[in-house]
Amino acid sequence: MNVIAGKIFLGLAFLLSPLVWSGLAAGEIHIERIFGPEVKTGPYKHPARMTQFQNGDFYLVYYGGEGEYANDTAVFGSRLKKGESQWSPPRVIAKDPFRSLGNGVIWQSPDGLVWLFYVVRFGETWSSSRVQAKVSRDNAETWSDAFPLHLEEGMMVCNKPIVLNNGNYLLPLYRETGADKEKTGADCTGLFLRFDVKKQQWSETGRIRSVTGNIQPAVAQLTDDHLVAYCRRGGDYEPTTNGYLVRAESHDGGQTWSEGKNCQFPNPNAAVDFLKLNNGHLLLIYNDSMNDRTPLTAAISTDNDKTYPHRRNIAIGDFDYAYPIATQAQDGKIHVIYTSHGRTVINCAVFDEAWVFESRQPTK
Repeated sequence: MNVIAGKIFLGLAFLLSPLVWSGLAAGEIHIERIFGPEVKTGPYKHPARMTQFQNGDFYLVYYGGEGEYANDTAVFGSRLKKGESQWSPPRVIAKDPFRSLGNGVIWQSPDGLVWLFYVVRFGETWSSSRVQAKVSRDNAETWSDAFPLHLEEGMMVCNKPIVLNNGNYLLPLYRETGADKEKTGADCTGLFLRFDVKKQQWSETGRIRSVTGNIQPAVAQLTDDHLVAYCRRGGDYEPTTNGYLVRAESHDGGQTWSEGKNCQFPNPNAAVDFLKLNNGHLLLIYNDSMNDRTPLTAAISTDNDKTYPHRRNIAIGDFDYAYPIATQAQDGKIHVIYTSHGRTVINCAVFDEAWVFESRQPTK
């Protein structure tokens, strides 16, 4: 039995339409089970990433197959058209005839171009990966050929880009090392690619280095010069009393980064997302545990990352609730996509700030 947002549900077999989403009253949350084992793309569906296009459609991607290290995996895409209640059957939007694929990220830039970033694994572990991309000029109906984005060995993508105040884009990447399926090397680093909209060119920024390594940065811009990133810690999955999110700052618009330091938030070697909301508040989605991917928690800062007094669990129970990605939709609602049940179920939680603010849970 799962306990989600303070209510008990028998499983996750409930489905909510966009009409329910738009009709949410302030202070409410709804959880949607989007896809599960019944979808015939293989049992593995992880991680899932979603965005809302300018035309109002929601679009979701994930990489699927028989398992994380299966030899035949692909990136799948599904659309929820504006005003409709049924997601389209997932279809392959990226595949390699000789290599397995990994994490996919979907994002639409302000000029309307849709970007698909994804990982191609060249060897037995993620330390052999590179990042490729495709683009679409018709809202993900058709796609360009694949092209390389970063060819350094071990390079991966997990989180969406942001648009900087000067109009350029900043895409989080990370380099994973160690050639091990159960742990990452201490020299793993978070980094970013900056897209110059005038030159139409990507270039690499400085890297985030930390004592135990870090991967999968999520970034928000506080001022023109000041940016903050929260990263998944490096290491293994053994029980620990010293596992925290790694936090780094940039004071030159994201060109260079401070050393990554452990912060107040625990991290069970799991992904995190960080989003600047339309009102300037900051939303952090993380697993509030050092050793388990439960609970999945939302925290809000109203003072530019100084404090996070407002926290509430989105999902808590016996399953894993992991790899969150947060999007603020056109109607202002916050959508958090995450996977559960051994990476076989894709879920979407929809809520607003009032729901987090009204929490009676103790804060830390």
